[in-house]
This record gives sequence, structure tokens and C-alpha cells, in this order.
Amino acid sequence: MQFWCMPFQKNHKYRWESNKERILDKNPICFKGYEGQKEKIKAVPDWQERLRKFVDELIQEVDKQ
Repeated sequence: MQFWCMPFQKNHKYRWESNKERILDKNPICFKGYEGQKEKIKAVPDWQERLRKFVDELIQEVDKQ
């Protein structure tokens, strides 16, 4: 009989902890960009965090209307 167990116990002292002030959603936001954008954006420093902030700005603009 085989038993499946987690490699680490829950809440062990070496667990990964986020350094984000806001929790990330487990489901990604996906959209189709123009050709070449996917490769070029990866060269932008901290592009994911910058994009998250931009999305917040877009939402705030719509909320103000």
C-alpha cells in the first residue's frame, strides 16, 4: 500500500511567504497582444507589477465615470 504525503508539513519554518502587500489571484488575467509584444515585454524590468498597477489605474478611471 502506498501513502502519498506532502514533501513538507503545513506551516513549516521554511515555507514560502509572499512579499506582496496584496494577495495575487490564483486565476491569471489573459489577453491577446499584438505580434512581438510578448517577447518584448519580458525585457521590461518588473513588468508584471507595473502591469498590475496599470490595470488598477484603468479600473479607477472607469469607477470615476
